[in-house]
Amino acid sequence: MAIRNIAVRVETADAPGAGTDGRVYVGLGGREFYIDMPGNDLEPGMRQTFVLGDGATIKDADKNDPRRPAIDMDDIRAFPAYIRFEPRGDNANWKVKDIEVDVVPDGGRPMRLTNPWLSGSGGLWIGQRCGEFLFLRAG
Repeated sequence: MAIRNIAVRVETADAPGAGTDGRVYVGLGGREFYIDMPGNDLEPGMRQTFVLGDGATIKDADKNDPRRPAIDMDDIRAFPAYIRFEPRGDNANWKVKDIEVDVVPDGGRPMRLTNPWLSGSGGLWIGQRCGEFLFLRAG
């Protein structure tokens, strides 16, 4: 079943130094997509939704479209899903409070992917000195 769109909801922890100007990517279906919007979208305490595919809200939407080339729900299930943070600078970190990724197929049930260690933890630091990936699972 083909993918209509992907909504990536990210919440940055409300803590000193939690925000970032680094780059964020989501890996799904054997591909990696760059998620960014105009402005300061990963500041402390902010919750932002990035949409890829139909109704896209991201920069470079044409280059980060899960419909071109098309990935489908079988691809989503076959490959690891993750968020990857690319820091800017040697000491750049980001404190992620929550991530939810909803994969919406054409004519089917959406699949939600999350990271179970974020729930109720107050957030996890990711960056050059503490790991740059957070893996996601359906649940």
